[in-house]
Amino acid sequence: MPTITFSLKDLQNLVGKPLSVEEVESLVEYGKGDFEKYDKAADELTVDFGDTNLPYLWSVEGIARLIKGILGKQKGIPKIDIKKGNYKVIVDKSVNEIRPYIAAFVAKGHKVDDYLIKQLIQLQEKLCESYGRKRLKVAIGVYSYDKIKFPVCYKSVESDSIKFVPLEFNKEMNLREILEEHPKGKEYAWILQGHKKYPILVDDAGEVLSFPPIINSNFTGKVNEGDEHLFVEATGIELEPILLAMNIMAYAFYERGFEIHSVDVKYENKTVTTPFLFKDSIKISKEQIQSLLGVELKDPEIKALLEKAGYDFSNFKVDIPPYRKDILHPVDVIEDIGIMYEYNKIKELPLTSYTIGQTSKLVNFINKVRELAIGLGFQEVYSPILSNKEILYSKMNVKDFGTAEISNFMSETYSCVRAWVLPMLIDFLSKNKHVEYPQKIFEQGLVTVKKGNELVDYERIAIASANEKAGYTEIKQVLDNLFRMLNISYQIDEVEHDSFIPGRVGRVIVNGKKVAFIGEISPKVLELNGLVVPVAALELNLSELFEAIKK
Repeated sequence: MPTITFSLKDLQNLVGKPLSVEEVESLVEYGKGDFEKYDKAADELTVDFGDTNLPYLWSVEGIARLIKGILGKQKGIPKIDIKKGNYKVIVDKSVNEIRPYIAAFVAKGHKVDDYLIKQLIQLQEKLCESYGRKRLKVAIGVYSYDKIKFPVCYKSVESDSIKFVPLEFNKEMNLREILEEHPKGKEYAWILQGHKKYPILVDDAGEVLSFPPIINSNFTGKVNEGDEHLFVEATGIELEPILLAMNIMAYAFYERGFEIHSVDVKYENKTVTTPFLFKDSIKISKEQIQSLLGVELKDPEIKALLEKAGYDFSNFKVDIPPYRKDILHPVDVIEDIGIMYEYNKIKELPLTSYTIGQTSKLVNFINKVRELAIGLGFQEVYSPILSNKEILYSKMNVKDFGTAEISNFMSETYSCVRAWVLPMLIDFLSKNKHVEYPQKIFEQGLVTVKKGNELVDYERIAIASANEKAGYTEIKQVLDNLFRMLNISYQIDEVEHDSFIPGRVGRVIVNGKKVAFIGEISPKVLELNGLVVPVAALELNLSELFEAIKK
């Protein structure tokens, strides 16, 4: 969840207009940002963009660009002047199976100070950690241009074959030593796991620039106050994400007063000149706008609203700015029209029909189970339906048993749909270790399990008790009470489940249908989640149970 900090004065300078804190608070909402605070003494604003799919906003330059459009100080796609540079990055085919893509540009003519360095690092880190999936998809390096002799070579080498001084260190290390000893090496070594060779960036004089995606050189890869010319690159496993990241960075540098010079990236069979400004466009219609927003807009109004949102518009063809790749459908564009029109200006429509609503029998059954859980002394919690494999499987000590994954997620935190609910409770407990025990919680909600090529939805409930005496007997008493009040007979069969302690876990069977797991959470799962008290838990498939008792 990117949280951006920046100077109010700096934002005002970039926008070209005085802005009050209250105005900024209102304006960032157009980009789905949440204003957090303003430190008057430090003149520092903090804005949280949650899991927005607009990574260009993860910088004060991007926020200023948004605000300039809203205030009419800028219309349509902002122009950027990219000068043809005589710079080359030569990509050796040895990186093809490791980290095959790179994009770059040179920024010249503007001295950096301490504040600007911090802002550039902030954008770099937000792009790498969130959009770049913790550097797997995108890792960005910024270098002192004056220390580099072009062309630059991007290749892979044996781990012991090359040495350099990594950033913030004072001794030479080879690549293997960096992965084993350097803090960044330890943190990101997983990206290169399984590879015998590692990627490296070296200039024409043999000077190492960086060991991507791990660490820069302490010589070329350290930007200091007063530096006026910079070299910026991004490596990754897919071409489009690094091109987008370079476009975002290039716009930020350009709006700071830098001249942007292109770099020719020479692959074995092609050359890509970067920054590569996408020329994406999409068609919309008046009918779509009226159907989705419920308002009838004239052509000039549509044009004005789209230009306010940073698009170019002509004859219902919408040109998308090159720093955005989130527009997949006309609905995405029409959403921005609605944001700029302001949703609170859209008048409600009167009711045109009258029907009597009624909850389904399954929902009534689910609500009864929830009420019973509350009556047994458990507190209900809520968590997002979207999660990630680390919480669902790695920290639960089990293998993936069928996950609906998001193909182009914007945040690794929410990269798939949860396949069961119990991991959410364990994660909740891990974040509430400061709260007094016992902690007795439950959550009911939807899960999605991938079975072959099909996705199947279930309603489930998970119940957990965390305290120094939590055990199988306690959680079985909870199950006994639930089923007795529901007038359901059941049996428990022995089973193995790596999230639970062997011999203290069972499979609950109702009318021949498997409906639940129950048991004591294993010490390994507790350790993986930083829990220091025993936890007993169960997860009940309410959809399956409902079907079982109907028979």
